[in-house]
Amino acid sequence: MGDPIPLLKELIKIDSSTKAGANEAIAYCEQWLTDQGLPVKKIQNNGFHMLVCEIGQGDHTVVLNGHIDVIEAEERQFQPYIKDGKMYGRGTVDMKAGVAAFMAVAAYLKDRDLTSMVMLQIVPDEETGGINGTKYLTENGYLGDFIICGEPTNMGIAIQSKGVLQLDITVQGKSAHGSRPWEGTNAITKAMNLFEEILELPFAQERSPMFTKPSINLAKIQGGTVYNKVPDLCEMSLDIRYLPDQSPEDIVHQIQAITDAAVTIHNCNNPVKTKADNPYVKALGESIKRITQLEKVTIFGQHGSNDGQFFNKYGGSAVEFGPVGSDWHGENEMVFIESVREYQDVLVDFILNLDDYLETQR
Repeated sequence: MGDPIPLLKELIKIDSSTKAGANEAIAYCEQWLTDQGLPVKKIQNNGFHMLVCEIGQGDHTVVLNGHIDVIEAEERQFQPYIKDGKMYGRGTVDMKAGVAAFMAVAAYLKDRDLTSMVMLQIVPDEETGGINGTKYLTENGYLGDFIICGEPTNMGIAIQSKGVLQLDITVQGKSAHGSRPWEGTNAITKAMNLFEEILELPFAQERSPMFTKPSINLAKIQGGTVYNKVPDLCEMSLDIRYLPDQSPEDIVHQIQAITDAAVTIHNCNNPVKTKADNPYVKALGESIKRITQLEKVTIFGQHGSNDGQFFNKYGGSAVEFGPVGSDWHGENEMVFIESVREYQDVLVDFILNLDDYLETQR
């Protein structure tokens, strides 16, 4: 089987934090896959390029979904280096290691007699919401029964993720002279008080089996123009990561019930709700134990969002599963080299043994 590490190193060298950079990375992946004799389809949407590569056949379709884009970084972070068995650089673990492993897996399996279809998807814009990439693919029929998003999970399986509800709240106050604040209503103070009240609302106290509570981040606040005036307007933005079984509409209604401020939805993304007893999850868990010698596989929920959300409405079961690393989006992002190779071996074992495992569950 081919080693994914040289490919990973070349992918990290490409600054894919912009649309142009992501398209460059997609072009590199396209050429690499073509050189391996794989069938590749390049798809474009709003100037974003993405790849789909399908191999095998059968009653089950496994999607290997990987994003090639990264967040911005210093120039040095696009110069990968290896130290103590770890590769450092932007995108090492989030998630070019996953993409490199996916590509190497596809190349290895292309001439095997597969009993499942494997669909490799390499997409350009997960870090900015996935609207132009994975969402577009799902809307155009590129779907599967089980979707593995190669996000960093330290070889555990993240079967759920919180939904995203981003709100802009405009709070009105009453202006007055700065020397006589009691004659006005300070919109900034009013906004801060509202934020504290939101933290005490019923939705903010709810729990689920995999999460202790929703995440509520005061992301932006802006108000006031000069020192000597009571501000009469304050704009506050919240990033709420709601629990898989919560309703974003209900959250908005709860907030509107305690304020006269204008509440508008900036963005709303679905959670991922895959069950622990899903047969594909169990089959993947068996492969992890077989290859890594782990006695128990960590099953958990992610606080952040991922592109798996877009498959939910079409009946696909999505998980996040990726190699071991740390500090993604940080200054010292890295991935353990051997874990990438081990990750690749797990994926091959999973795909080759999937049909037999599912047959035993019938």
